[in-house]
Amino acid sequence: MTRLTIFDQTNAPAAARGVLSKAKAQYGFVPNVLGEMAGSPTALEAYAAMNQAFGRSGLTAIEQQIVLLTTSFANNCEYCVAVHSTLALDAGLDRDVIMTIRDGEPIRLDARLEALRQFTLAIVRERGLVERSDVDAFLKAGFTKANVLDVIHGVTVKTMTNYINHIAETPLDEAFKAMAWSKPILSHAN
Repeated sequence: MTRLTIFDQTNAPAAARGVLSKAKAQYGFVPNVLGEMAGSPTALEAYAAMNQAFGRSGLTAIEQQIVLLTTSFANNCEYCVAVHSTLALDAGLDRDVIMTIRDGEPIRLDARLEALRQFTLAIVRERGLVERSDVDAFLKAGFTKANVLDVIHGVTVKTMTNYINHIAETPLDEAFKAMAWSKPILSHAN
């Protein structure tokens, strides 16, 4: 893999400094993936705009984190699973639910959130070529057709950082290390 330069708001290309300054104000530091993304100010700007818009979607803050965490799990992104585990806790998602998603297990105590997790997994794994039954199950759980688009939006935003982290082998920021994650090794019965 290729290590990318991790910029901050003082040494990044001029066109990226504003976004990095906003990130530092929000998090108290510039997350490494955003510092890497600053190497292409247009990529950073596009990500920031899409991420900000996703925050205004028809999904609650907890539902948004489920989409982002599930996408990161499905794409095997260690960096983003740790980040969104931390942010999901901050949003108020139950730790047991977070750990269930990180283990690739169903959310047994909340059928609506499980429907969201399943639909997100279907979108990622099938690259959008989901079955009609996937959409119907999602809608039956109480989500709307607009929420179908919201999930696609979230998957798009998160896939961008998942792929960057795969290529760059982004080092995990200290703030997210308590929720570090690696893909579970699944045993297969013979």
